[in-house]
Formats: sequence, C-alpha cells, structure tokens
Amino acid sequence: MPTKIRLTRQGRKKKPIYHIVVADSRAPRDGKYIERLGQYDPSTNPASIDLDFERSLDWLQKGAQPTDTCRAILSYKGVLMRKHLLEGVKKGAFSEDEANKRFEKWMKEKDAKIQAKADSVQKDRQNEIKKRLAEESKVKEAMAEELAKKRAAEDAHEEVSEEVTEIVTEAVEETDEEATGEVSEQVSKETIAEETAVEETKKDEAVAEETVKEEETPEATELKEEKTAEEDQEVKTEEPAAEEKAAEEPESKESNAEEKEEEK
Repeated sequence: MPTKIRLTRQGRKKKPIYHIVVADSRAPRDGKYIERLGQYDPSTNPASIDLDFERSLDWLQKGAQPTDTCRAILSYKGVLMRKHLLEGVKKGAFSEDEANKRFEKWMKEKDAKIQAKADSVQKDRQNEIKKRLAEESKVKEAMAEELAKKRAAEDAHEEVSEEVTEIVTEAVEETDEEATGEVSEQVSKETIAEETAVEETKKDEAVAEETVKEEETPEATELKEEKTAEEDQEVKTEEPAAEEKAAEEPESKESNAEEKEEEK
C-alpha cells in the first residue's frame, strides 16, 4: 500500500502542535496512522523539532513519500542528506567512512547555522527589551520632569499667595487703624458738639427763665390790664354802630319800594 510521511494536527485552538507520522495515503489527516516519528512545534523561533532519525531514514529507504512540509523537516534534520550519502556508498562513489565524515561536517555546519539563528533571535529579543526599557525610562523621565515643573509651579503659586496674603493683612491692619482713628475723631467731635449743644440749650433756658421773670413784674401786669380795658371799650363802641346800621337798612328798603310804585 502507498505510505506517506505527513503531519497530524494536535494541540489547541490557535496554538497547534503537529505529530510526524507514517500513515496510509488514503487515511484522513487526523485519522489512523502506522507509526509516529516525531513532533513539530512551529510556535517557537526557531521551530522545535523532535525526530526519530533512524526510523525516518528507514521509512524513506522503504519508499515512503514525505509531504512538502515533512520533506523540509527531514532536510532540516539531515535525514535526506544521510539517505543521499548512503546511496552514493551503494553506488561505490565513496566509502562509508567518507560518507560519515561528510555527514558529520554537514551536521556541524548545520548546527552552527541553527545556533547562529537562535543567537540572533535571542539578541534581537534582548535588543527589543532594551529598546522598550529605554523608551519606558524616557517616558518616566518626561513624566518626572513634568511633575517637577508642576510642583515648582505649585510652590511658586503658594509663595505668591502667601506674599499676597501678608500684603493684604498688612493693608487691612493699616486700614483698620486708620478707620479706628477716624471713628475716634468723629466720636470726639460728636461728643464735643453734643456738649456745646447742651450748654447752649442750658443758656437759652436760663435766658427764657429770666425773660419770664421780667414779664411777671407789676408794671407788666398793669400794662396788660390797660390793654384789656381798651379792647373792651372798643367792643362796646362797635356794638351800637352795628345796631344803627341794621335799623337803617329796612328803612332804605321801604323807601326804594315806594319809589318804584310811584314810577309805575
């Protein structure tokens, strides 16, 4: 039956691991297989390959056909090179010792290339880490500078605010002192004015009392009595004159009526 060396998928989602197996070409990819030759993990850099060298070589010599990926894996591990050298020995092109020497030389060169690649990958990884750390340090330094500037600005603002508060307090104290002085002066002026007003009112009251006393003298009383007597006489003289006027008015009215009748 035709046999193939191929891969069967294992592992989990988005993180596959492949088994290298010998299976019937008519079997499904992940179905039944004849023999497992190794394991292939492509998620690492470089890819990790675990292969049974002798069994793989034996199946190749028996006529098993590898797939493209398995051919690249077998070439990478030197199985195809070993098969090629053994065919040369069979044909008599060189001896088996020469074939072994050539294979060892090739494997050393291959291992050196693999190691160089691994070293370069490791170096690139370290450089990437250093670069990332340098960028992070720059960001931290920038943040520290900004924080220092912010703190300096806050300190300056606090100093300015303290100076302003001191100036304001001094100005307020000065204004309070001036206001208290002005208030005291106003109060003293008001008290003086009140005292002078009280003294003037006392003087006026004293003068009024003196005038009242002077008016209450006997001469003043006699003058008052004379004035009242004169006023009474004037009232008596005015009353008979009013009665005469009242009597004359009806007589004048009667004479006027008689004159009107005669004219008619």
